[in-house]
Amino acid sequence: MVKVRSKSEKIARDGSVGFFMFLAYIGAAIYFISQSNGGFWEVILGLLQAAVWPVYVIFHVLLLLGA
Repeated sequence: MVKVRSKSEKIARDGSVGFFMFLAYIGAAIYFISQSNGGFWEVILGLLQAAVWPVYVIFHVLLLLGA
Protein backbone atom coordinates (compact mmCIF):
# COMPACT_ATOMS: atom_id res chain seq x y z
CA MET A 1 0.00 0.00 0.00
CA VAL A 2 1.37 3.43 -0.95
CA LYS A 3 0.97 6.24 1.51
CA VAL A 4 0.34 9.63 -0.09
CA ARG A 5 1.92 12.56 1.73
CA SER A 6 0.08 15.80 1.89
CA LYS A 7 1.80 19.13 1.26
CA SER A 8 1.30 20.10 4.89
CA GLU A 9 3.91 17.55 6.04
CA LYS A 10 6.80 19.43 4.44
CA ILE A 11 9.11 20.93 7.07
CA ALA A 12 11.34 23.90 6.25
CA ARG A 13 14.42 24.29 8.41
CA ASP A 14 16.18 27.21 6.71
CA GLY A 15 14.47 30.10 8.44
CA SER A 16 17.47 31.13 10.53
CA VAL A 17 19.70 31.62 7.48
CA GLY A 18 17.05 33.71 5.77
CA PHE A 19 16.64 35.84 8.86
CA PHE A 20 20.41 36.41 9.03
CA MET A 21 20.48 37.44 5.37
CA PHE A 22 17.56 39.80 5.98
CA LEU A 23 19.39 41.44 8.90
CA ALA A 24 22.54 41.75 6.78
CA TYR A 25 20.52 43.45 4.02
CA ILE A 26 18.91 45.88 6.48
CA GLY A 27 22.29 46.75 7.99
CA ALA A 28 23.86 47.29 4.57
CA ALA A 29 20.88 49.39 3.44
CA ILE A 30 21.22 51.60 6.51
CA TYR A 31 24.94 52.00 5.87
CA PHE A 32 24.64 52.82 2.15
CA ILE A 33 21.69 55.17 2.61
CA SER A 34 23.50 57.02 5.40
CA GLN A 35 26.43 57.56 3.01
CA SER A 36 24.18 59.22 0.42
CA ASN A 37 23.07 62.85 0.33
CA GLY A 38 19.42 61.90 0.67
CA GLY A 39 18.26 62.32 -2.92
CA PHE A 40 15.65 59.91 -4.23
CA TRP A 41 17.94 58.19 -6.75
CA GLU A 42 20.78 58.02 -4.25
CA VAL A 43 18.51 56.16 -1.82
CA ILE A 44 17.48 53.76 -4.60
CA LEU A 45 21.16 53.24 -5.47
CA GLY A 46 21.88 52.56 -1.78
CA LEU A 47 19.18 49.87 -1.69
CA LEU A 48 20.61 48.25 -4.81
CA GLN A 49 24.13 48.36 -3.36
CA ALA A 50 22.82 46.72 -0.19
CA ALA A 51 21.46 43.85 -2.28
CA VAL A 52 24.74 43.12 -4.12
CA TRP A 53 27.48 43.96 -1.58
CA PRO A 54 28.22 40.28 -0.77
CA VAL A 55 29.30 39.80 -4.39
CA TYR A 56 31.97 42.48 -4.01
CA VAL A 57 33.16 41.03 -0.70
CA ILE A 58 33.62 37.56 -2.17
CA PHE A 59 35.35 39.02 -5.25
CA HIS A 60 37.89 40.91 -3.16
CA VAL A 61 38.48 37.93 -0.84
CA LEU A 62 39.22 35.76 -3.87
CA LEU A 63 41.59 38.43 -5.20
CA LEU A 64 43.46 38.40 -1.89
CA LEU A 65 43.67 34.61 -1.96
CA GLY A 66 45.07 34.71 -5.48
CA ALA A 67 42.31 32.61 -7.00
